Amino acid sequence: MKHFRLLVLALLAAVSSSLPAYAAPDITILATGGTIAGSAETQTQAGYTSGQVGVETLLAAVPQLKELADVSGEQVVNVGSQDMSDAIWLDLASRINTLLATKKTEGIVITHGTDTIEETAYFLNLVVDSDKPVVMTAAMRPSTALSADGPLNIYNAVAVAADIRASGRGVLVVANDDIHSARAVTKTNTTDVQTFVSPERGLIGTALYGKNTFFRTPYRAHTSGSDFSLKGVKALPRVDIIYMHANFSADIIDAAVANGAKGLVIAGVGNGNMTTEAQAAVARATGAGVAVVRSSRVVSGATGRNVETDDDKLGTVASGELNPAKARVLLKLALLTTKDASDIQAMFDKY
Repeated sequence: MKHFRLLVLALLAAVSSSLPAYAAPDITILATGGTIAGSAETQTQAGYTSGQVGVETLLAAVPQLKELADVSGEQVVNVGSQDMSDAIWLDLASRINTLLATKKTEGIVITHGTDTIEETAYFLNLVVDSDKPVVMTAAMRPSTALSADGPLNIYNAVAVAADIRASGRGVLVVANDDIHSARAVTKTNTTDVQTFVSPERGLIGTALYGKNTFFRTPYRAHTSGSDFSLKGVKALPRVDIIYMHANFSADIIDAAVANGAKGLVIAGVGNGNMTTEAQAAVARATGAGVAVVRSSRVVSGATGRNVETDDDKLGTVASGELNPAKARVLLKLALLTTKDASDIQAMFDKY
C-alpha cells in the first residue's frame, strides 16, 4: 500500500510538472481623466479639479491588481468628462480596437469621468470590434478624498475585465459594486456614489471585491455584432439635443439647423411629445434633410413610434429606451451612412 501511494504521488507530480504555468490575464488600463483622477486641497472638501492624476498614480493606489491580472496603463487624455469630444472618442476607439486585435491583450479597462461615461460607453458599445471585455469605471469622489471610491472601482473593473464570463456582453460600466451594460446605464445623482442605475433592463451583475456574479447578457446588437465601422472616419456629424419644455421657443430648432446640425434629438416631454410650434419646426427640419429623433426627458420608459406624435407624417424617428444623450450617439453613427428616416429607425430598433 505504501508503494502504491508513492507511485500515485509520483504520477501526480509528473502530471503537474507537465501542465503549463498559470498565466495572468493581460489587461490594459486606458486613462482619460475624470473625477477618479481628480485632486482637491483637502480630503473633505466638495470642490476639486478633474484629470489631475496620471494613470501610474491610479495603478499605484491599487497594488492588489497584481492578484487579478498582468496590468499595464496608458494615458489617452486627462480631462474632465464634460470635455469629452468626438475626437477623443475616435482616438479611444481606435486604440481599443488596435489593442484587442492582438493576442496579448485580453481585456480593456477605461477610467473616465462620471458625467458623460454613459455616452462614451454606448459609443464604444457600437464601434468596438471585439468580444473581449471592455470595462469602463469612474468615481464620484476625487482621488484625494476621504474614503475615495476610485481604487475599489478600479479593482472591481479589472476583475470583471479579467473574467472570461464578461466576454460577449458588450461594453460594461462597473461602479459601486454594480455591473451595468453600456446601453442601459445612466447617471441619476449629482454627488451620491450610488449614482448609476439601469432603470429599464437592470444590472448585468455585481462585482464584490473582485468576485463577480452575472445575471444577464444584453440582447441588442453590440461590439462584434455591430455594423458600424470607423474605418476612414475622421469626424462625426453634428447632432444637437433640443430640450422640450412649456412655452418652448421653436426658433431654437431653426437655429440649430441654420448653424449646421445634421441631426437633432428632441428631449421631449412625456412620451417624447412636443409643442405644436415645435412640431412645425421639426417638419421644416426633416423637410430640409435633417434627421430628427424623438426621445424623452423622463428618466425611464420608452418613447414609442407614432404614440401621441405622428412620426410617419413628421418624418421622425422614435428612440425607444434610449435617453437623449444616447440617442444622439446612435444618430451620429447612423448619419455616417444614411439620412433616411426608415433606415435610421431600423438602427434604433436594432441597437
